[in-house]
Amino acid sequence: MRSLPVTDPGTPDARGPLRYLWWVARAQAAPLLAGMGLAVLWWLGQALVPSALGRAIDAVTAADSGTLLAWSAVLLGLGVLQAVTGVLRHRFAVFTWLSAAYRTVQVTVRQAARLGATLPKRLSTGEVVSVGNSDIAQIGNAMEILLRGAGAAVSIVAVTVILIATSVPLGLVVLIGVPLMAAAVGPLLRPLHRRQHEQRDLQGDLATRAADIVAGLRVLRGVGGEQVFAARYREESQRVRHAGVRVASVESLLEGAQILLPGVLIACVTWLGAHFALDGRITPGQLVAFYGYAVFLIAPLRTLTEAADKLTKGHVAARRVCRILSLEPEITGGDAPFSAGEGTLRDGESGVEVRPGRLTALAAASPEDAIAVADRLGAFAPGDVTLGGAPLADLPLAEVREHIVVADNGARLFSGRLRDELDVRGTAGDEEIGQALYAACAEDIVAALPEGLDAHVAESGREFSGGQQQRLRLARALLADPEILIMVEPTSAVDAHTEARVAERLGKARAGRTTLVCTTSPLVLDRADHVLYVEGGVVRAEGGHRALLGTSPGYRSAVIRGED
Repeated sequence: MRSLPVTDPGTPDARGPLRYLWWVARAQAAPLLAGMGLAVLWWLGQALVPSALGRAIDAVTAADSGTLLAWSAVLLGLGVLQAVTGVLRHRFAVFTWLSAAYRTVQVTVRQAARLGATLPKRLSTGEVVSVGNSDIAQIGNAMEILLRGAGAAVSIVAVTVILIATSVPLGLVVLIGVPLMAAAVGPLLRPLHRRQHEQRDLQGDLATRAADIVAGLRVLRGVGGEQVFAARYREESQRVRHAGVRVASVESLLEGAQILLPGVLIACVTWLGAHFALDGRITPGQLVAFYGYAVFLIAPLRTLTEAADKLTKGHVAARRVCRILSLEPEITGGDAPFSAGEGTLRDGESGVEVRPGRLTALAAASPEDAIAVADRLGAFAPGDVTLGGAPLADLPLAEVREHIVVADNGARLFSGRLRDELDVRGTAGDEEIGQALYAACAEDIVAALPEGLDAHVAESGREFSGGQQQRLRLARALLADPEILIMVEPTSAVDAHTEARVAERLGKARAGRTTLVCTTSPLVLDRADHVLYVEGGVVRAEGGHRALLGTSPGYRSAVIRGED
């Protein structure tokens, strides 16, 4: 058995949900086919039991002990066959489920990393969360049911052949009844498909709403908007609940059909078999065998209905996965040689120039303008940006990401050891980490942890306050030590005393490196080598902080924050 996940999941076929499911199946063809073979043997082992039992009963009636022992041995062999193939089939089924799920995780995570900043612009948070929460499992279920479904179909064919060979009328009842039951269940699948799709969309919207509320909880409390958004969340959650009830109503009909329709078939086979036995057309052992087959058929018939249900859900899930996989990043990069060197990073749309080796500050009248400039300079949004005269769009994107780092407040701390979260490259020693923590005024955070840098960080660093998270993210950005570092409001969540210390230490920590700080903090602006003032998306003034206070009313208004 191979280990999971595989090193290279391959290139998925995202042209449609059926093509994607077929790609997943082909990617694990060997274990899938082996599992199907074992499932066929497992089902056949069960399907032959009623026939062997009927022969044994006829041997008892005929008082033939030799034949009775022979068929008893056959029954024992069928039991051993079921036990062995059942265990192996289950192992392959679990492997197939995990392989499909892991492969989908790998290709979607790889695509998310490829899309970068494009993903949150094109898809909501809830839609992405839904893929991870449920769709991956549904695709795994669709692959797993192929094993049992194939075996169930073969067992039904085998039973039909045996019944026809024994009694043509009874065999025809089964042969005709099975397709009729499948046709009767079919009309339920289309509304189930549609309602499941609607429910997943609503769940995605609800998850997005929850993420927005959590992200802006402090702001909502500050403006007294908690009750308004809570009411909206309750309203949307009720829509999701009603959608779930609609899905459950169809599923309940499907479950009922799985019991009712095979039951009708069993009743017909048993009634006919009893009449044939009374007429002497079949033996008592054959009557027992026919009854056993009628009862046995419930399981494979239910499995086929379950297969239709899980394949339908897998189709819905694959459609959502294909939607992610079919997206193209806004920024793709080129193949021109990369060299930051002494080049100036320039945004043609705004006129912002970040000169090499200097600490440049950007103060914007509107925060959105500063974020837009940072996104373009960091190649997270398209724009007329050049580095040393070369268009940034022509440079390899991997090299751009290596040498130009944008650190904003949308970044997150991941779960894991704090040392690893700060030193993302894995090359820094304790002294370098200590220097970065000092520059970010984050030494006290680490000192308060019993295990220090070896302490475990929870998801999103939720054990830290907003200001502590911001300082740790700043230390992480400084420790990465890129040639060009772009920071967006790195001190917005800290107190004035800490902000003053960060402003004093930041320039020293980035000495000789190219740095752009987007901020309206006078403390940080006063420490910058050069200050740019952006209004209406364009540079309106530049120079030193103190000089701009006296010459640019707009700049003064933006940085003084309404205070004289």
